[in-house]
Amino acid sequence: MKHFLKIIAYLIAIIILITGTGAAYISIKGVPNYKAEIPPDILRLKVKPDSVRIARGARIATLLCNECHKGADGKLTGRELKDVPKVFGSAASYNITHDPDHGIGKWTDGELYYFLRTGIRTNGSWAPPFMPKFPLMADEDLYSIIAWLRSDDPSLLADSREYPPNNYNFFVKFLANVAVFPPPLPRGPITIPDTANQVAFGKYIADGLCACYSCHSADFAKQDVLFPEKSLGYYGGGNPMLNLEGEIVPTANITPDKETGIGNWTQQQFYEAVKYGKNPKGGPLYYPMFPHTTLTDTEVSAIWAFIRTVPPLKNKVARYQPKN
Repeated sequence: MKHFLKIIAYLIAIIILITGTGAAYISIKGVPNYKAEIPPDILRLKVKPDSVRIARGARIATLLCNECHKGADGKLTGRELKDVPKVFGSAASYNITHDPDHGIGKWTDGELYYFLRTGIRTNGSWAPPFMPKFPLMADEDLYSIIAWLRSDDPSLLADSREYPPNNYNFFVKFLANVAVFPPPLPRGPITIPDTANQVAFGKYIADGLCACYSCHSADFAKQDVLFPEKSLGYYGGGNPMLNLEGEIVPTANITPDKETGIGNWTQQQFYEAVKYGKNPKGGPLYYPMFPHTTLTDTEVSAIWAFIRTVPPLKNKVARYQPKN
């Protein structure tokens, strides 16, 4: 018996040693770098910055870019991300103005496309797990974002202000080394579904463009960016997000479950919630949910049609109550 207990003790000690060594390695290594293997056709990419693309890019930016990258004066010089979940530690977003040294002024269209898809910069550094990547976004929508980033929008005018480099905590380093990796480039073109197919178009807007599932699922660390429907708690809510005061605001269950989701909502109620931040039960929907006023009526109707097809999840989420 003593011999058996001694073996168990040795095994436990070995496990502790291996775990400790692995943790020390990850802590020292940090967020890994990756070789920027940009295919020649993407390197040669030149996006035609016509007015239609710039306008659509500006619309998409209000949904995906501005909230995180907008500084106090409205310039996209980055900000301290007080609403990043506490498990990720402290972080700040980057300067994406035209400044050649502190922003993205020297980036080519192909480099922007590659980064938005994979999160990998030309120097090999990789955007951390909380920076969205867009492997499912249609090519044309990516071109529109790039066209807008090249535009004379006042928020993008060259500005040298930037935050110091992020000092990532162990959890971010751990995720980046063992759980979250750069998504691959698409194997072929990605097109925007025909608006006549409301469910397919709505799934694209919700999953491929806006990544609504990312907030409205259970856990950022247990999501599948290539197959969103495999994410834990897909649209079932409960993800403990933060507002700008650092308070926890759990995301809503927006599956069609009639008891804990939005199965009893009308299409008009959904429309007003998404577009204008109105809660059908009274009062506003609170940040980090914000009014998506730049989504078109066609897009919101399509999201509604798609959400009605999502498998209902019974997950009661307590509504956030402001202190004042």
